[in-house]
Amino acid sequence: MVQSSETDTPIFPPSDLLSDEPPLETYRHLKQIILLLTSLERLWQARQDFFAGANLSIYYSTRQRKSEDVRGPDLFVVLDTERKERKSWVVWAEDGKYPNFILEILSDSTAKTDRGLKKQLYQDIFRTPDYFWFDPYTLEFAGFQLNYCQYEAISPNDQGWLWSNELQLYLGILNEQLRFFTPEGDLVLIPEEAEVISNQRTTQAEAELQTERQRAETERQRADFLLQKLQELGIDPETTM
Repeated sequence: MVQSSETDTPIFPPSDLLSDEPPLETYRHLKQIILLLTSLERLWQARQDFFAGANLSIYYSTRQRKSEDVRGPDLFVVLDTERKERKSWVVWAEDGKYPNFILEILSDSTAKTDRGLKKQLYQDIFRTPDYFWFDPYTLEFAGFQLNYCQYEAISPNDQGWLWSNELQLYLGILNEQLRFFTPEGDLVLIPEEAEVISNQRTTQAEAELQTERQRAETERQRADFLLQKLQELGIDPETTM
């Protein structure tokens, strides 16, 4: 931010800054981020009060020194904001809002920074309440919650899942992938998984309907057979009832 010499009015840099993040290191890193992002967006499809960004730059200092003032988490969520597309997250253009939730996907080149410099940044500057990291190869998984300005490790539940108070969801490892789980313990599905389950339920419902039709047809045939036998014996069921 600079001061106008004529009016002494603060002048901010432009707010439509493009993201400037390097590409993800491996396909496994990319797949992991897409998995979490798409499942969360499906779960919250009716909500319009959040923004979820993946590998997107966060601009939080008007000085714009890239090495110091721009950090792009692998996945972050901002709550109580408008759900719309953004080129990056510019803090001074978003009412000063920082992410409520951040996840870093560890790699050989970033793990030290994610555990150290970024953790300190998210704690001291961003004040992000929930910070997690996950290694898709070693399955190292940790989560921290801000408590009196200090990150404290989140204790796992019996399944080894960690609770995100901001998202009101668990994070846990399933089939060597990090997934979201509801407070009730249900897996948060991606659209493809939900479609498979929907198709399975439809197939099951159709099978049950077919079974019911077959049962009804068997009962009809049995009733017709009994009626025929009674008529052969000269008995009219309608007059004998």
